[in-house]
Order: sequence, then C-alpha cells, then structure tokens
Amino acid sequence: MSHPQPTRILAIRHGETAWNVDTRIQGHLDIPLNDTGRRQARRLARALADENLQAVYSSDLSRARQTAQALAELTGLPVQPVPGLRERAFGRFEGRTFREIEAQWPQQALRWRQRDPEFCPEGGESLNVFYRRVVEQAGALACAHPGQTIALVAHGGVLDCLYRAATRIDLRAPRTWELANASINRLLYTPEGFTLVGWADTQHLQDLALDEILERPGR
Repeated sequence: MSHPQPTRILAIRHGETAWNVDTRIQGHLDIPLNDTGRRQARRLARALADENLQAVYSSDLSRARQTAQALAELTGLPVQPVPGLRERAFGRFEGRTFREIEAQWPQQALRWRQRDPEFCPEGGESLNVFYRRVVEQAGALACAHPGQTIALVAHGGVLDCLYRAATRIDLRAPRTWELANASINRLLYTPEGFTLVGWADTQHLQDLALDEILERPGR
C-alpha cells in the first residue's frame, strides 16, 4: 500500500504591528501591520520567491492577510483566508497589555502565565480548545496538498501550537523557542502528524533598517 507523500509547510508569523511593540494582546482584534511589518512582509516574499509554492493560506485577520498578500503578489498565487488559522481568542484580555492584565486580574493572569490548558479568559478560548482548532485546521490544509509545498501565514500562538505538535511538547511546558514576526518555520506533514524541519529563520530580515532609508521621499 502506497503512503501519501509528505506536505512541506512554511509556517509564517505575520509582520510586526503597533500592538506587538506595545505588548498589547491582539487575539481576534483586527490590527494591521505597521511600517516595519510591511517591510518585513516584502522581505519575506522575496526570500520565498523560489520555494515552488502551490498554495498560500492565511488567517483572515488583517495582519496575517497583509503579510500573505506580499507573498501572493510575488508568486501569483491567491491568498486563501482561513478563520481556523486565527490567533487564540483572549476575550476580555484583548486590547490590554500584559501589565494591565496582571494588575486587573492577578489570579487569572497567574493561571495564564502557568499555561493552565483549561483556563479560558472570559469570552475567549482555553489552550486546549485553541490547540485542537489549530492542529486540526493545519492538518486538513496539509492533507489537501500531498507532495506539495504550502504557506500558512498566521500568528505567534498558532506557530506555538504547530511547534508543540511537531515536537510532542506538552501544552504546559514553558516556551523556549522563538516566535519572531515574519519568521520562516519549516514543517513536514504526513497522516502520522507534523515533523519539525527548521525553525525561526529570520536571516531575510537582516539590515531591515536599510529599507526604511531607501524608501524615504527624495531618494
């Protein structure tokens, strides 16, 4: 019996937003990229131009769609928005900084910091529910492309779930890996699950400040 060929996945976190800089929780709030994020998206697209992508899937939130659009424009592929690739819903935490959350809801903030998989901010998702959503959605998309390469443009929390799925690390375990904006993270998918290939590649973002200088009016 033949086995399906693995799907190569480029899992990408969206570019920077103003709320990333402020350490403000975005969750399902629709925050666009800032100027740095847009430059990161263009660098990302150029870095992946020769990857022979067959599909570009994105969270339907603006910060991910804008990042994916830069890639789509260079490859000629359409961006296919997927609500299942959204960031974790943080309910009433959304729009607040880490410091504000700790000051207003110290006990809930502690459960969040301890990565309690059952903890659910009011109006949000628990880690267990979020993880299941992400892994099932990413797996379903990968299943549609055996032997091909696809891009999944999403969020830090989504990438964290995929890393844990690929390395079999428990949801409660502290994070020791990077989730950088506009990073390239490589996975393989087979019906047996995800496998980690490479993580947190940001080489394409080196000397990003040069882009800002070159884009100034009058140059």
